[in-house]
Amino acid sequence: MYRTYPGNGSDQAVLAACLGGLAQLHEALDSGEARARPAPRTLVRDGGFWSPQLELDLDTAGYYSLISLPLGHKAAEEALQMAAQRGAMKPLSGKLSEVRAARIRTTVAELDRTLVVVESQELLAGQKRGIASALRKAKVELRTLEGLIQKGRLSRSRLELRVNKALAREHLSSFVVTTFAGSETAPTLHWHVDAALRRELEKTRLGRRVLCTDRHTWTTGRIVYAFRGQWKVEELFRRAKKGGVVPWGPSHQWADGSLRLHTFATVLGLMLVSLAKIALGTDASARQTMESLAEIKVTLVRTTTGGAGRRPTVMLAPELTTEQRRAVKVFELERRAPQLFHV
Repeated sequence: MYRTYPGNGSDQAVLAACLGGLAQLHEALDSGEARARPAPRTLVRDGGFWSPQLELDLDTAGYYSLISLPLGHKAAEEALQMAAQRGAMKPLSGKLSEVRAARIRTTVAELDRTLVVVESQELLAGQKRGIASALRKAKVELRTLEGLIQKGRLSRSRLELRVNKALAREHLSSFVVTTFAGSETAPTLHWHVDAALRRELEKTRLGRRVLCTDRHTWTTGRIVYAFRGQWKVEELFRRAKKGGVVPWGPSHQWADGSLRLHTFATVLGLMLVSLAKIALGTDASARQTMESLAEIKVTLVRTTTGGAGRRPTVMLAPELTTEQRRAVKVFELERRAPQLFHV
């Protein structure tokens, strides 16, 4: 269910090379479940994997496609403009009631696709914090540059380079207006933060993703929910790299084969944790679930009789919460100590 590969290659090339094996895996799953016809399969990925050729390769391999387009893509910009119109964004229902989305069916690189613009308040808040932090640093840099200009220590070409670098992050260049004048040896700089442009940025781009799919019959809510499934996988690996429930590191391996085996053990552990959560049907985090399960303990006490021979032992039953008793039943732990577990 995973593949290790060097990190200095193209994501698109790696995915294209994996499609054949991935299709064989799903065919084996169909065979194992004795399906009369192949189950529909949808590949969810982020914007780094977009290319018209890859979309065609997915179709040939029998996969539907769901991808988050880069916001700079022409089709994404058109969808964002549509979503910015009054009344275009509508709230979804059910568990996604806090999400607003707009939908359009159009042509993307000569391919028939459905585009869904999704608005996330959590993403918007995070981007606003990032912009505020980046803007504070940019203002410090711009004022520093003004001081260097007054001292005659900065050429115009160098000035433009440093200004562009200061405004390169967090969409700053879209609402921080700069004007260069003067000569190469005596440049001038005028800049200001355009509040109207900043509000327009927040209204039309921030907090929004553009999802692209050929699942035309899916509801908007299902498309959004399917894309969020990718986040769950990414979050598992992010926690694994940071020392989560099933940490990947520290790894003391050097050979490629050892690294692959080490990764296999990590992925297997992540899968078992996920299966345990699914079996329990819990909304608790992976860490909380594992800590709760780890507290299910039976204590073995050796008694003293004063006589010869091996000392007898007594098993003490644990005190279990309602969730832990349900876990005992689900995982059939009473087989280990049937006289103690009564659930």
